Amino acid sequence: MHALRIFGWSLVITAIGVAGAGVIGSPRDAAIVAILAVLEISLSFDNAVINATILRRMNPFWQKLFLTLGVLIAVFGMRLLFPIIIVALTAHLGPVKVFDLALNDSAQYAEKLGDAHPAIAAFGGIFLFMLFLDFLFDTEREVQWIKKLEEPLRRAGQLDVIPTVIGLIALLVVGEAFSGDHTQQVLTAGVAGLATYLGVRGLGEFFEARGVGAEEDDDSADAEVAGDSGKSAGTPRSSGPPKLVLATGKAAAFLFLYLEVIDASFSFDGVVGAFAISQNIFVIATGLGIGAMYIRSLTVYLVRRGTLSEYIYLEHGAHYAIGALAIILAISIETEVPEIVTGLVGVAFIGLALVSSILHRRQHAGSASDDSAGPVRSDEGEGGQGQPREAVSAPL
Repeated sequence: MHALRIFGWSLVITAIGVAGAGVIGSPRDAAIVAILAVLEISLSFDNAVINATILRRMNPFWQKLFLTLGVLIAVFGMRLLFPIIIVALTAHLGPVKVFDLALNDSAQYAEKLGDAHPAIAAFGGIFLFMLFLDFLFDTEREVQWIKKLEEPLRRAGQLDVIPTVIGLIALLVVGEAFSGDHTQQVLTAGVAGLATYLGVRGLGEFFEARGVGAEEDDDSADAEVAGDSGKSAGTPRSSGPPKLVLATGKAAAFLFLYLEVIDASFSFDGVVGAFAISQNIFVIATGLGIGAMYIRSLTVYLVRRGTLSEYIYLEHGAHYAIGALAIILAISIETEVPEIVTGLVGVAFIGLALVSSILHRRQHAGSASDDSAGPVRSDEGEGGQGQPREAVSAPL
């Protein structure tokens, strides 16, 4: 029942979208909408995992906003209006002219959108690559999937500037060696993508740190009062693991914006590739929009069920899939990469991470059973529960 509540609107929108495409258009349009929706879901599961790592840091109000306003932005903004803006900028045409092309000359619109692909790939690629690098060099991330690779990088992350330097070097290499005749276009879009990432993420962290600092000060004051009263009244002070502090206000707003830019980086390539299936922008927006709706529902489901805590390597697999997608976007500037390759790479990383997480849970359960049957060890948790302390990777 809980899952039905989360996915309910996705199912309703699917029925309306497919039926509407069949009535307004044709049965063929309805089938294409369904195909595009499935394609979007299969290509964006890693997007849902990444979204969940960020969304679990936001309070219920912003989580609901992600499922309402966020869906409108994803469907009409990123998959309908934003491609028109991209074509207008790269083709030096007015947005009204581009929209007219999309309505009345979809073939030419698709061609101009294809011409804009190098800029789209550079912007989205560097944004996702920075997301991947920041994960690898995160000094607070204690859970490691591939320890021999991740531990040295985690230690190197003490030098905060390393991800940005590597990102700039990668952008220069792609712009000079792999962009063909699109060097200027790629470098300009890449710098814009890098600046967007650093700006949005930096502002989000700034406001989040201010909010967390204020809450910690309040908690400390409360703890002192509780401690003083506890001494006089004999009331024990509470103990237990610290809870994840949920972002509110400006911090949550910038995290929300961060989520939308991540979604844009994932959706660009899908929009361009969708023209290989249909050239009707409304059919494309409907199909990809339905897929985006399911990705958002899946994101909330992962947060509400605590899946990322249960399957601790899913976050790792999603980030490795993002790193691979960034490389694929760079390659696609000059060489066409089939959508199925992109999808399979992401599914492979997620699948491996899921299997590793399941094996880890089984080993952990076995060791916990052995510990509970034997004597209490010094490294057991308070109260001798026999549960080893398992660190959970810090969210982005």
